[in-house]
Amino acid sequence: MEERSRPATALPAGLAAAIAARLEGRPRKALAESARRLSESYRARRPTADAIRDETDALAYALTRMPATYAAVVSVLTRLAVEQPAFAPKSLLDVGSGLGAAAYAAAGVWPELDALEMVDRSPAFLTLAAALAAESGVAPVAAARITRGDMTRLDATAAPRDLVTVAYALTELADAELDPMADRLWALAGGALVLVEPGTPRDHARLMRLRARLLARGAVILAPCPHGEACPLTAPDWCHFSVRLPRSREHKALKGADAPFEDEKFSYLVAARAGPPQAGRVLAPPLHQKAGVTLKLCGSTGLREIFLPKRDKARYERFRKKDWGDAIGPLPEEDG
Repeated sequence: MEERSRPATALPAGLAAAIAARLEGRPRKALAESARRLSESYRARRPTADAIRDETDALAYALTRMPATYAAVVSVLTRLAVEQPAFAPKSLLDVGSGLGAAAYAAAGVWPELDALEMVDRSPAFLTLAAALAAESGVAPVAAARITRGDMTRLDATAAPRDLVTVAYALTELADAELDPMADRLWALAGGALVLVEPGTPRDHARLMRLRARLLARGAVILAPCPHGEACPLTAPDWCHFSVRLPRSREHKALKGADAPFEDEKFSYLVAARAGPPQAGRVLAPPLHQKAGVTLKLCGSTGLREIFLPKRDKARYERFRKKDWGDAIGPLPEEDG
């Protein structure tokens, strides 16, 4: 992405203030215990909703996991907006929404959204999500419809939405649930379906399974893949990206961390009814050397690694600022 399109990865100010207000007078020991259990549940890939028993648990999630989810999703949606400027969604369905991180991200990228719905099965999540939406003043999230429901039982006959998002929720499903889940989500996506998952080899492999299913249903893969062919990556390599987000004082305290930031690794997939794919994408951090820059690219012809020497000023200047995850097109020719 160009510098002008780099997303702000911190939670929206109104949302952060609403969370902070809810923390006043709340014992930090109880929050720390909730944060510990949530971390164990996340690492074990147990359903997050099962670990959210009350508002304390939900607030611990708001402090420790929501910021990373928001940062990953806003990074993906910003890329989608920049790479597909004709896509201007007016309606959103956020599935497995938790506290609505994806809804806040979408509202920031497309302020013209005017019909939002968040669906989750956790009463504690939904209660706090509704309170934060009202208190944050973030439009149009404040007017969102917040619904209790099991994502595996979505009504696929409901009216499609321009944008459907699922963030860090599919990772909790069994393998056997993935294909029918893809069918339901695709039926509800009138414009684009955005899936964001942890940046692990397992979750990348599961996204590739979903990708194959969606392609068979007629989807166009817009990102990160610049093609609809089989993924050219082979183990131990996998497609994932990274986003840096700031840590609040409370975030650092609950995680027992000193660094003022953390790097969230994620994998993602954007499937759409229509849209032009990109020519290529940078699949790893660029390697900057004295003589030039080396880029690992995925394009329509598969994987490529190119070296752009500084002596080739025109091409070097064109590509030297490209970053991990950026789309590029047209692809530079191979250097001999």
